[in-house]
Amino acid sequence: MITNMYQENILDHYKHPRNFGDLPNAKFHAHAANPLCGDELDFFLEFNTDDKISNVKFNGRGCTITIASASMLSEKLRGMSRSDIEIFSNEDAIKLLGVPITPARLKCATLALETVQQAIGHH
Repeated sequence: MITNMYQENILDHYKHPRNFGDLPNAKFHAHAANPLCGDELDFFLEFNTDDKISNVKFNGRGCTITIASASMLSEKLRGMSRSDIEIFSNEDAIKLLGVPITPARLKCATLALETVQQAIGHH
């Protein structure tokens, strides 16, 4: 029953991704892809004067896990500092999904975080 709730949440984020779009003047932007399946993401970040994320957008195409993970992460990022993002781990990103991730889907679940960390120069 609980797994079903998480699966519904993932489908909701996939069908209605939060913060989907572009920030054309964003100072921080990165593009990343998963060459194994063709998923691609772009993340756009804006920071306020306190060095915390004030605005975040993403766009791209991918499987349910990739898009849901990007949507969930985009919600989590608001208010985070660069150092918070640097220490945010793949395991943290997977926990946002709330379901077990198979090794074959690991890259799908972590592509969004990889893109965000690339945008701030951490990767």
